Amino acid sequence: MERVVVNNKSNQSALVKERVPEWLNNSIWSSNPSANDEVVKNESIQSAMVKERIPEWLNSSLWSSNPPANDDRLLRYASKPSTALEPTTRPPIPEPPPKPQEAEEEKPNDRETRDPPRDDERSSPSISPEDISRQSQLLAELSRKIINLHELGRLASQGIPDGAGIRPTVWKILLGYLPCDRSLWATELAKKRSQYKHFKEELLVNPSDITRMLEKSTGIESDDSKCERRGFLPRSEIPHGEHPLSLGKTSIWNQFFQDSEIIEQIDRDVKRTHPDMHFFSGDSSFARSNQEALKIILIVFAKLNPGIRYVQGMNEVLAPLLYVFRNDPDEENAASTEADTFFCFVELLSGFRDNFCQQLDNSVVGIRSTISKLSRLLKKHDEELWRHLEITTKVNPQFYAFRWITLLLTQEFNFADSLHIWDTLLSDPEGPPDTLLRVCCAMLILVRKRLLGGDFTANLKLLQNYPPTNISHLLYVADKLRARSVG
Repeated sequence: MERVVVNNKSNQSALVKERVPEWLNNSIWSSNPSANDEVVKNESIQSAMVKERIPEWLNSSLWSSNPPANDDRLLRYASKPSTALEPTTRPPIPEPPPKPQEAEEEKPNDRETRDPPRDDERSSPSISPEDISRQSQLLAELSRKIINLHELGRLASQGIPDGAGIRPTVWKILLGYLPCDRSLWATELAKKRSQYKHFKEELLVNPSDITRMLEKSTGIESDDSKCERRGFLPRSEIPHGEHPLSLGKTSIWNQFFQDSEIIEQIDRDVKRTHPDMHFFSGDSSFARSNQEALKIILIVFAKLNPGIRYVQGMNEVLAPLLYVFRNDPDEENAASTEADTFFCFVELLSGFRDNFCQQLDNSVVGIRSTISKLSRLLKKHDEELWRHLEITTKVNPQFYAFRWITLLLTQEFNFADSLHIWDTLLSDPEGPPDTLLRVCCAMLILVRKRLLGGDFTANLKLLQNYPPTNISHLLYVADKLRARSVG
């Protein structure tokens, strides 16, 4: 797409001062700056503009569009497209990958199928000094008898370093699943895991099993039961409410068939969850067990929450939790992944459940209201971009923000980057919803130059297929939006 170039320096300066907010007058907001960009004619003029118009927090080479090749802080979190988008190179797995040349010859257009390395399997050379320092601070905080939740959140919001295997524990604390008092952990975990086991025993039973259990509880074995055990159907009277063809609201069979439709939908969605990752997809027993865990958790949640039940996309929100907890270095915790994931999923969705309730779509707490908040946030921080998107090109935020918000950005970035974003989302003392909107707003601002130069089709395509982005930069800008709102 051609850029609109203002050749006259004075005209350019006037336009910038009149139309663009002071803190946005910098090339860092362009994700793909042109090498032949003639807007700034020489380095001295560029330097003068930066010093005069750009706040100090942006005058750093770290946030340049083209970071130095040896800058480890940026390389470590260099973003890659989501698994739902174009092919990309995923973070390395512990085992040696196939030779690149052979991979290109066999499947030149296939997306990578390698999983992000586990927290305890990351290679040490990739850890920066900043990460080492933050990791030691997190470990020190986790070792306290009473954990300071505010301090833990502050450290985790900057990204939980990969290598110490502490992300599972930190997430459980931030989500409220583990109390801040370490002495209560064993008791709470035992109680929750026992409760989940009871949920499964009570809810994952079909009506025939219920009937058999009732018969066993009476201690009487009728002739009909003996016939059924030999493979013959009993001829006893069946109460209307327990007849398989009963349509009564209280009929256990009618409820069973309604649940079957949801279970079939869950099964289809689970099989489509991250098909490029061996952790979730494939013929291995490990992948099948993870798929089964996803399925059971979603079924139990649907049965316990009849007002919401299951909504498409919940499997994508659940997947990061299961992945992180299954990779817990503590074997006992890893063995109880399903129960821990269930309760953390419930805690996470408690802040977003209204977005999944169709009856609330048009209410003040529904998904449309949430998208409107994002629109107002963008207008507050960059009215020119807001006006161009929603008035000039008529790109309705629902066209792109619905997926961003409901799936918590799990489809806009690769899996490893999504975990980094979630570190920040879960760490916000105000709750993940507010932070999520700021991150979404920052995503728009980072590609503002491309959006301002695009029409409806180009902008919609760009926002529905968000380009590779430096995640640390994105979260930094989102944090600055919070500071500007407070100020």
